[in-house]
Amino acid sequence: MQNSIDAAIVAVTVYPSQARVTRRGRTTLEAGDQVVEVGPLPLRLDADSIRVSGRGPATVLGVDLVLRRRDKPSDTTVAAVTEERRRLAAESDEIEDAETVLRQRQAFLIALGERATGAYARALAGGDAAAESVTAFSATMGGELASVLAGIRDLQRRRTEVSDRIAALDRQLRDLDGKREPDVHYASIALAVSEPGAVELDVSYQVSGAGWRSTYDVRLTGDTLQLSWFGLVEQSTGEDWPECELALSTARTSGTATIPDPSPWYLDPLLPPPPPPVYASRSYGGAPGGPPPAPMAAMPKAQPAMLEAALDLAAPMELGQARAEEGATAATYRPARPVAVPADGTTARAAISVLDLAARLDYVTAPAGSTDVHLRAVATNSSGHTFPPGPAAIFHEADFVSRTALQTWAPGEELELALGLDDRVRVERELTKRTSTKATLGSSRRREVEYRTTIANYTGREIRLTVLDQLPVSRHDGITVRETAVEPAPAERTELGVLTWRAVLPEGQQYVLRLGYRVETGKGIELSGWRE
Repeated sequence: MQNSIDAAIVAVTVYPSQARVTRRGRTTLEAGDQVVEVGPLPLRLDADSIRVSGRGPATVLGVDLVLRRRDKPSDTTVAAVTEERRRLAAESDEIEDAETVLRQRQAFLIALGERATGAYARALAGGDAAAESVTAFSATMGGELASVLAGIRDLQRRRTEVSDRIAALDRQLRDLDGKREPDVHYASIALAVSEPGAVELDVSYQVSGAGWRSTYDVRLTGDTLQLSWFGLVEQSTGEDWPECELALSTARTSGTATIPDPSPWYLDPLLPPPPPPVYASRSYGGAPGGPPPAPMAAMPKAQPAMLEAALDLAAPMELGQARAEEGATAATYRPARPVAVPADGTTARAAISVLDLAARLDYVTAPAGSTDVHLRAVATNSSGHTFPPGPAAIFHEADFVSRTALQTWAPGEELELALGLDDRVRVERELTKRTSTKATLGSSRRREVEYRTTIANYTGREIRLTVLDQLPVSRHDGITVRETAVEPAPAERTELGVLTWRAVLPEGQQYVLRLGYRVETGKGIELSGWRE
């Protein structure tokens, strides 16, 4: 005996590039071998991923995936949009037919008017009565032609409106691409029922066309960074996910699990390349569903003054955080509230975690390239979460200032975050000295420059400052670089010529540094890469 049950979606676990959907349904079965169908299921499901469990006096003997072909999509939204598009297409055809008729009538009236012109000339020669008759006829023809042209303009306006509406429906159908296919799958479950009674079945399966990604809000308040982590879920699997138990997993699923086995690594002597082949000259041518929330009870309307006083005493709102479950290689996060995700590509946003981080702030500038000053924070991930990479919106208090990209951030790892530009720290870099000698026979050429950089703090508070500058680096024996002035001494320097100064700059004060160098080039050497 075959039964069909309506199994609603009760849980979805979303991975970065796919999802596992769980449906649950109940029915009452008689004793004996029974077959229960669950569906419809999306076409994109992985047939090997179907699993069945449940409760009740029954044993699962097996499960098969059955394809049912239909003439129309089962989704009511897709069916309604498709039917509306057909109606508008038929209306567009009717408008085109009506315009064709009016165009033909327009051509007929124009031809008739041309013949009336000759008749009018002959009527003038025949007398006043004939001329009046032709004049009345011409006025009638003019009115008919004006009416035809007005009708054509009205049809063109209607056709434009219909075309715009059809284009909107086509966009909606593209969003519903996964639900347009009329064919569906059903899970046919064979059960051995030991005694009559109620049976509850859970059917889970993996689907492609779904995934989630991370996005962040980074809010700077004083010296504290508040990191808010959100998951953005999108899916076009062919079925809507109602408000249900949604979980976001960081597990990266793969088709096969194979431990890599390195191949042998051979070293051979370098052989000279073979001579190029010789070709004869030839010319070649060619063209390049969850339950609705309970209604809220009506509250008595508060007076504005009372409401304002109550809000002044109220604590700030908090952001609901997901419940984390750590696994051996991945973590799963369950948002604090159910989230519905439609299958039209709409993004659903779920809050995962909020973390307050102690940050070490400083201002960084590299005046050789730009006089912009960047606010930088160095923070340590003090949570147990590994934050996946994703875009981050930067806020200073309530003000949005910039965007940045957050890289993978493991627990205990220190990370630098760019928090945007600050125009209250001003930088001026001035070329104070420039000399140059011309090369003469048997002599070298010398270039010497010196810069004075001034950084002023107008933030209203003491700041930590990091200044980056650089010396040119020679890659030839005939080019020599010598320092002539470096004041104050840099805190760090690298072999690539990068110099780093660090200072604490009080409010309203200036930090001044000098950097000078001389470049000498040998006889016959032309210098490349020089800039001032």
